[in-house]
Amino acid sequence: MPNHLANETSPYLQQHADNPVDWYPWGEEALALARGSNRPILLSVGYSACHWCHVMAHECFEDTETAALMNRLFVNVKVDREERPDIDQIYQVAHQLIARRPGGWPLTMFLTPDGKPFYGGTYFPKRSRHGLPGFDELLQRVAQVWTTQRERVLAQGDELVRHLAATLPERYEGEAPSEGGARGDPLEPVAPQASRGLRDALMPTYDAVHGGFGGAPKFPQPPTLDALLRHAVGANDGEARDAVLASLRRMAEGGLFDHLGGGFFRYSTDAQWTIPHFEKMLYDNGPLLRLYAEAWQLTGEPLFRQVCEETAGWLMREMQSAQGGYFSSLDADSESEEGRFYVWQRDEVARELDPVQFEVFAARYGLDGPPNFEGKAWHLRLSATLAEVSAHTGRPERECAALVAAARARLVASREARVRPGRDDKVLTSWNALAIDGMAFAARVFGEPRWADSARRALEFVRAQLWRDARLLATHKDGRSHLNAYLDDHAFLLGAMLELMQNDTLRVDDLRFACALADVLLAQFEDPRDGGFFFTSHDHETLVMRPKSGHDGATASGNGAAARHLQRLGHLAGEARYLQAARRTLSLFAPEIARVPHAFPTLVSAMAEYVSPPAIVVLTGATDALAPWRAALARRHAPGELAVQLPSDVAGLPATLARPTDAAPRAWVCRGTQCLAPIGDPDDLIATLSPRGGAPER
Repeated sequence: MPNHLANETSPYLQQHADNPVDWYPWGEEALALARGSNRPILLSVGYSACHWCHVMAHECFEDTETAALMNRLFVNVKVDREERPDIDQIYQVAHQLIARRPGGWPLTMFLTPDGKPFYGGTYFPKRSRHGLPGFDELLQRVAQVWTTQRERVLAQGDELVRHLAATLPERYEGEAPSEGGARGDPLEPVAPQASRGLRDALMPTYDAVHGGFGGAPKFPQPPTLDALLRHAVGANDGEARDAVLASLRRMAEGGLFDHLGGGFFRYSTDAQWTIPHFEKMLYDNGPLLRLYAEAWQLTGEPLFRQVCEETAGWLMREMQSAQGGYFSSLDADSESEEGRFYVWQRDEVARELDPVQFEVFAARYGLDGPPNFEGKAWHLRLSATLAEVSAHTGRPERECAALVAAARARLVASREARVRPGRDDKVLTSWNALAIDGMAFAARVFGEPRWADSARRALEFVRAQLWRDARLLATHKDGRSHLNAYLDDHAFLLGAMLELMQNDTLRVDDLRFACALADVLLAQFEDPRDGGFFFTSHDHETLVMRPKSGHDGATASGNGAAARHLQRLGHLAGEARYLQAARRTLSLFAPEIARVPHAFPTLVSAMAEYVSPPAIVVLTGATDALAPWRAALARRHAPGELAVQLPSDVAGLPATLARPTDAAPRAWVCRGTQCLAPIGDPDDLIATLSPRGGAPER
């Protein structure tokens, strides 16, 4: 018989609906049962593309002996960390406090009946091995402690909740609540120090041989790379710039990138970017698409453009629904083996290609060396340049490129016949926002209307299915949208709106929707006492704590994104409330940013934009005449700059955007409260926007 997960929207929970474990979703029914039966809660958090979640499920949750122990001793609650990031955040922090090391997935936590954590870990095997206790043994030990030492356990839970509360930032009393970045503002000296501090903390960990920062496992870290690149360009720091660009090259050349299907895997298990964990996550690929488009703006390198083309193609082909929303992830496993869909046997490739194609392809992608995946298979990575392949084979470089392209096409077709990894087809608002932002930005940079159309379709899906009664919902699947949206949903979607507004002539409805999102942020998420934004809304269910974090992880922090995008929208729409809320957020986190800036890269970037607001460019005139203006703007690397084109018949715009819209093309440039006289030549516009260009109009 199915347990209580059968009617859930989460594919991850549905994967566990037929377990012999009597799973409940998180909710009042499970919590009431725990209180009524006086049993502790066993909380298991994971996601559908997670390899080790599958391993623990096969070993433990599908085992009738283990399930019987779980059912007798605990109330068992299964959570999808993608649908309930609020719960995941709380208990990941609790795990770190208990274990003194970061957690991960699967997360296994033991809670008192009122939800207070008292013990936990991550993956546990059924039987003890590799220094890990067996899960069956652990269940019995925890239950015994609960029975015989309950007062101690309850006290430990109370103490952990107090420690959780202590992790929240507190307002720095020494700072005045002045607004606007005027001279003498206490935030002004923090910004350059934070940017330089982030750089100084990261660069000693840079791997100059393989790219990336730190050792294995290596994650792509888009927020960190983005902030370091902004510092490098703004400070003319060639060493930091080269470190970011080299890291992007190595990730694209290595096994982190899918060289046949496009898109990036979640992280590399080794320092060389060779073998990844093979799940593909939407939240990685949207920001990486944007970052690679920025790298192309800076360098014009064909590799960066190719990565963008293949990643955008994968997003549209495999990750976008017919209705427009982007799906969440692709599994690491197929046919119960991680990576099976992606890795190759050398003779298998040789059978698919003719001898000449195979010789060239093998040299290009490392098949002429020993197997790199578990000693028995090959995972493709760029092992030689086309020039090196040409020298090795004695064939002209252009011929080698054509042979590689033909071989790739044949192998793509062959791979399509394999059993595909599972796809988590729920649509998450926050991750869709990241993909919309990346697609819209890359579309503008490369002049690709299909990518812009894809981003627009995803936005229309979100607005139709996940925006109800002027409030956002977090997730959609099978015709059902539900769950209060979180800070990240609103902050990331606000950023996506600012990007989409630059892709076409400005739509007044887009601007109104962006302001509506900002208004919900202020009304439902801002801390009215200390500043900053809670992760959950004021009307969210009460949990053992209410997170309010500025740390970046695999994605930007909601507080960092909110501060950055509220500032931009505040300048664009002339709305002081948004600027003031952003400043309160920066003020709240400023002491922590000053201490460990590399933990807050998005807030570091937001603080830099607070001190030196990026330009806002308003274009007026006939669309055809403005085409070269827009193309010139899109080729420039100018993070934070906003460029909007007004339609000829626009009405209802705020005073900051109200401009004459006659046929002659013109540009109006403002930075903060200072604006220049209108500009009538695209070359003059680009010169004005350069670091030393243009004096403020008096």
